[in-house]
Amino acid sequence: MAPRQKRGAFFVLKMKKFFLIVPLCLLVFLKVNAQDNVIHTPQGAIVKIVTSNPGDKIKLNDVVTFDVVQKTDKDSVLFSSYAMGHPVKIQVQASQSVGDLMDVLMLLTAKDSANVKVPADSIFKGHEDQRPAFLPKGSNLLFTVKIDRIQSLTDAIAEKNAALEAMKTAEITALNKYVANNKLVVKTTPSGLRYLITKPSLKRKPLTGDTLLVNYTGRTLDGKVFDSSIQADAQKAGLNQPGRNYEPLQVIVGTGGVIKGWDEGLLLLNEGSKAKFIIPSSLGYGADGSGPDIGPYSTLVFDLELVKIKPIKHPVAKKAPVKKHTPVKKKS
Repeated sequence: MAPRQKRGAFFVLKMKKFFLIVPLCLLVFLKVNAQDNVIHTPQGAIVKIVTSNPGDKIKLNDVVTFDVVQKTDKDSVLFSSYAMGHPVKIQVQASQSVGDLMDVLMLLTAKDSANVKVPADSIFKGHEDQRPAFLPKGSNLLFTVKIDRIQSLTDAIAEKNAALEAMKTAEITALNKYVANNKLVVKTTPSGLRYLITKPSLKRKPLTGDTLLVNYTGRTLDGKVFDSSIQADAQKAGLNQPGRNYEPLQVIVGTGGVIKGWDEGLLLLNEGSKAKFIIPSSLGYGADGSGPDIGPYSTLVFDLELVKIKPIKHPVAKKAPVKKHTPVKKKS
């Protein structure tokens, strides 16, 4: 993964490009078979409530955490939150397709479970060119849904904000601990970038817009290498980077083509110098992280070498004209 700014699971909840806009129907129009607890929704889904619990039903705008398994009617698993390692968490909105399960969710309450059959034809109506071969005409998608938790939107936002604040605090603690444990004597810029020149040079410094050739190895604070332009480092770390040419990365510095910590830090280096950058998430990948190795609010450590500068023609700043001092004659 370069330090740049910014058949899979067929989970129909995410397939918004296939959805047709359908008004939300009132639950009073649902057809219910009281004997076997089977419900036919207006859009054509057949819902079998397996476990029913007391409590308020899920409402529009609620945030629901639930586990779901999606299969074909040939029993092939297309998606499983259990295999993913964590449940799905979504905000309930007006249903746009039978396949988004929004009207199904609003039949359930916390800890309920249900089996759902969704006709594939209704999902791909008007979008037949998008129909995959494993969902032929007349086939069904089968869902097993288990509701874990229901939150109001306000409560869910408050919980998320509290979790993010805790992660921010944890990042600062981990960063300071890393510097102390490794006995690093670093300089800190006003933005929060910490850096250490490990090999100085007296050659020129780059200017914004120059193209730089940079060798680097990137690590997380726990020492995991997530990227490198150096073959020996990549092989030692067991990185799988098929087809990669191990050579210095070209960077047009100061133009936003790389993370902020790089843009700022590279302008501090001289051609031929080496440095260690300790880049907080505010200058890196922020609250989103990047890929499986860089989580939200992750401080990153880069060992870099500014191999070469390819300067562009920079405008020469005009000097202000020097005003001549004309002595004032004294009056006689």
